[in-house]
Amino acid sequence: MRVVFMGTPDFSVPVLDALVEAGHEVAAVYCQPPRPAGRGKKDRPTPVHARAEALGLEVRHPERLKGAEEQAEFAALNADVAVVVAYGLILPQAVLDMPKHGCLNIHASLLPRWRGAAPIHRAIMAGDAETGVCIMQMEAGLDTGPVLLREATPIRAEDTTGSLHDRLSAMGAALIVKALAGLGELVPEAQPEEGVTYADKIDKAEAKVDWAAPAAEVDGKIRGLSPFPGAWFEYDGQRIKLLASRLAEGAGAPGEVLDDALTVACGEGAVQVLRLQRAGRGPQDAAEFLRGTKLPRGTRL
Repeated sequence: MRVVFMGTPDFSVPVLDALVEAGHEVAAVYCQPPRPAGRGKKDRPTPVHARAEALGLEVRHPERLKGAEEQAEFAALNADVAVVVAYGLILPQAVLDMPKHGCLNIHASLLPRWRGAAPIHRAIMAGDAETGVCIMQMEAGLDTGPVLLREATPIRAEDTTGSLHDRLSAMGAALIVKALAGLGELVPEAQPEEGVTYADKIDKAEAKVDWAAPAAEVDGKIRGLSPFPGAWFEYDGQRIKLLASRLAEGAGAPGEVLDDALTVACGEGAVQVLRLQRAGRGPQDAAEFLRGTKLPRGTRL
């Protein structure tokens, strides 16, 4: 099948690899343009851009797809289908209609729950028991199109956005190959009107931990914002990121360190902090962190 692939970040790379491995003809790869990054602020290609070049595929990174020239170039590819996963640009209706089988989106949630920009973060932060991947026929609305295939996975107590991201990316890669093999036979299922939620983009301002919140909420924030942007608290004038945690037994004043294993009291219950990061340092397990930063029992964070 002749495919146009449209994706940008690390999440999208396994999908591109799966399409190539399945024998599909990737006519072109669309991604976001290289942007300044690193200390030198030199233009850096996106993960999909780098992988596509390594595979010898044509890469395109237009700033927009609304112009007549960009749309004519897309139409000239004469694609059977476009596969879209975390691309970063809104596709105009004219583009959605160009491939023979339209445009299929890989979305990292069980639609209609968590439409929008940050479905993995929001699912963990909300304490959802499960999430998954949907293969959706794209239409003009925000993640409103009918679903061709879906697959669920439990959200484990130890999952972070990082671990769940990798699992869902692999699931999406396998599921899109299955969907392409079944095109013409799969029956699109309209999303129900009930149960719609929106996964707003993560605002860094919401990353500060409120120890007065219930432990389940604190734990969900820590795991849901790990590894980026990272939930944080301030101690001794320094901002410290929290990268992993679990619910724990204990009670005390919110933010009070309850033991030598970095169990911290919340407004209700407690969490044990498992992994942290000081500014300018690499991530550390709690035991290693405590060798360099003393937080004895009774300390208030």
